[in-house]
Amino acid sequence: MPVTAAAFARLALALPDVTQAPHFDRTAFRTPRRIFTTLASDGRSANLKLEPDLQAMLVAAKGSAFLPVAGKWGQSGWTTCSLARVSQATLKSALREAHALSQQKR
Repeated sequence: MPVTAAAFARLALALPDVTQAPHFDRTAFRTPRRIFTTLASDGRSANLKLEPDLQAMLVAAKGSAFLPVAGKWGQSGWTTCSLARVSQATLKSALREAHALSQQKR
């Protein structure tokens, strides 16, 4: 079953210390340290900041749902997720990983 934009927001906001705010043409979800995911204005996709190894694994296993963001952003782990093609369980796991990564010191 596809994940709706409202369900995506609920999952992201359920993680500790997450706030939501506008970010260019998207909605950003961030920890006190940094943004870990953004939701497209049309609610059809989200970008998540993942470790490059996890990104590669998700793209290989679930390539219809996950793709690297184009250019340098994608090379650094930013990954686009199609909400219509991802299960809630997989998305929840990816959001947890992105959230944890956002809390690490640079």
